[in-house]
Amino acid sequence: MKIKLLLLFLFIATFSFAQEKKDTTSGPQPTAQVFESKQSVVIDGKTINLNAKAGTMELRDENNKPIALFGFTAYFKENPEKDRPIVFAYNGGPGSSSYWLHMGIMGPKRIVVDDPNYNQASPYELVNNEFSILDVADVVMMDPIGTGLSVPIGEAKGADFWGVDQDIRSVSLFIMQFLKTHNRLNSPKYILGESYGTFRNAGVMSYLLDRGYALNGVIMVSAVLDLRTLFFAPNEDLPYIVYLPTMAATSWYHDKVANKGADLPSFVQEVRDFTDNHYTPALFKGNKISEAEENAVAQKLQDYTGISSAVWKRADLKITASEYFQELLRTTGETVGRLDSRYKGINVDPMSMDAFTDPQSDAISSAYTMGFLDYFHGSLGVSKDLLYATSAYSKEGFRWDWKHQGNNFWGADAAVTTVPDMTDALSKDPNVKVLIMNGYYDLATVFYGVEHSISHIDLPKSATDRIIMTYYEAGHMMYTHLPSAKLFREDLKKFIADTLRK
Repeated sequence: MKIKLLLLFLFIATFSFAQEKKDTTSGPQPTAQVFESKQSVVIDGKTINLNAKAGTMELRDENNKPIALFGFTAYFKENPEKDRPIVFAYNGGPGSSSYWLHMGIMGPKRIVVDDPNYNQASPYELVNNEFSILDVADVVMMDPIGTGLSVPIGEAKGADFWGVDQDIRSVSLFIMQFLKTHNRLNSPKYILGESYGTFRNAGVMSYLLDRGYALNGVIMVSAVLDLRTLFFAPNEDLPYIVYLPTMAATSWYHDKVANKGADLPSFVQEVRDFTDNHYTPALFKGNKISEAEENAVAQKLQDYTGISSAVWKRADLKITASEYFQELLRTTGETVGRLDSRYKGINVDPMSMDAFTDPQSDAISSAYTMGFLDYFHGSLGVSKDLLYATSAYSKEGFRWDWKHQGNNFWGADAAVTTVPDMTDALSKDPNVKVLIMNGYYDLATVFYGVEHSISHIDLPKSATDRIIMTYYEAGHMMYTHLPSAKLFREDLKKFIADTLRK
């Protein structure tokens, strides 16, 4: 009898605790909210009036079950022409919101920064964005789950969205449902991603196409499609190979190169040729390389980077990106930027082989963050009760799942790439075009890395000719450099026009 009473007591206590726990975690679910405002932008002397919508849309899964509130800011032209294009844009991270692209190049306003120098504290200046493409297309800035105002709801949790495949799915679902909600299913459609957003793009273009949503064009800003090009992994030569041209371009900019040639593009091409024909074969030989060849290659590396041949030899002809940041300007106590290597900052430990900070990020982050939040809660009228997360990195449990369907072999993740996704889409859709926009001074996602990925796509030339590459004398966020921002707009506007031709 005592045992039965004890079991009954334990059952009641457990049930009560479960109820109490349930009661503390349950409550009213957040609901979608949209804040509307009137905006305008002047481009080429013409004023474009816009209906702006900022807030969240309820996202549903394939069974029509609510899974998230997806944050966005959309700009629709008043009295639009028939068949006006629509561009869905996002940044990368993974785990970054879209406010960089939003306030740098895509929205009706842009943040003024003192490129390539450090910015003073507020007040920051927002000005008309004459480099926007809002004169030719509507724009939807997207914030993936965990960023901006985007949060899981119902039974969904962060892990359902924080991964390569999970992210591709949720971003694609938003695009499909947004098009339907706003009667834009028959509009010309584009996706634009920056950094990890380009890695995402390749998956999204394939996901959408398989569900009947053919895109007119895909825009990659500072692209990476194969993460092997970024990981300085043991016994892996590829990252050293693809980083060399950007390192050389950076040394060229900082006047560490004796023979700079006619201009930057011709100098970079010379380094490409050296990389293909001499540097790559030398690394492939490993410790079988002869002393004479090693000396010759080390001397050319010194010529192209300004870093002494002795340092290159000591490093077995392989210097990582972080080591390069430190080594280039070590004698002056400075380090160069990762996102934009034109930027210089203080080297807090000149004896260290690894950089401690990124000067460009330090120089512009406050301006972008404060300027955007003031605009978001001010001009766009979004309630100050809502917290805009500039990134998901501080969210509880945020951890990215890098597994991607098709990258696993023999139970191991043999690659982290979405090149096969883009290849699949290009092979199935003979009309879709891809624009890849590269910064010469981008040491985060180097241009030779994506060039390598594109050159290894196993498709006929008729398919790869639909991939267009453009280059800018700036970094990862090339639009902080106003001449590059102007060229960015021109290239993007031409791309949209070309993909609309019948």
